[in-house]
Amino acid sequence: METSLAQMDFATARALYEWQVELGADEPVGDLPVDRYEAEAPPPTPRAAPASAVPDASAAPRGADPVAVAAAAAARASTLEELAAIQAAYELCELKKGARNFVFADGNPEARVMIIGEAPGRDEDIEGRPFVGRAGQLLDRMFAAIGLARTAHHRDEALYITNVMPWRPPQNREPEATEIAMMLPFLERHVALANPDLVVLMGNTPCAAALGKRGILRLRGHWAEALGRPALPMTHPAYLLRNPAAKREAWADLLEIKARLKDPT
Repeated sequence: METSLAQMDFATARALYEWQVELGADEPVGDLPVDRYEAEAPPPTPRAAPASAVPDASAAPRGADPVAVAAAAAARASTLEELAAIQAAYELCELKKGARNFVFADGNPEARVMIIGEAPGRDEDIEGRPFVGRAGQLLDRMFAAIGLARTAHHRDEALYITNVMPWRPPQNREPEATEIAMMLPFLERHVALANPDLVVLMGNTPCAAALGKRGILRLRGHWAEALGRPALPMTHPAYLLRNPAAKREAWADLLEIKARLKDPT
């Protein structure tokens, strides 16, 4: 009488298994023979979804240019609320898969000054707002020194804050050039809809996006034209936390912003 596997003790079952491996049995075989010559049934033809059911920003055909898809999606936005919804639905940026939250903006969208940072960090990813960690707290103190705040209601005293990247890169690494390129159309539309008097480019990533240049220590303090308006590159507050001696240069940049707001010419 044959002994079933359920009745075998562990040592016997293992010995049988090892004997079969030595004989070359390296894959399981079913109880019934398989006809390898039988033609496989063709896969079912997918039924086309109605056009209204296809999301605009996430239904790009395979191989589509992510930048072209982003540009077409961003162009459809006529308000900041629409832009936020469209950008949040964009599926071609891999950073989205690892982020907790979509981080769009904070502050008063009618502000004369728009700050553009790099990307959310850990605290921003958790809270869903830009510049809320230690660097963000320093940023608030810096601009408060020239009478500007993200909580202010009047546009002359307000700040509007966003980032190039709305999703946190893993381990806070710098965004790659391809990631910046696909977010640039959204940033351009963001600036156009908010329509600030000037923008502040905080760090290398916004300079790369808006100016096509890196080297923030060389660029800072020099006005440029970017995204259709005056732009001042500044060192990121995170850099100032690591290098307190650079706060003197940052203060000079803040005074430049204050003077430019008084005399836009």
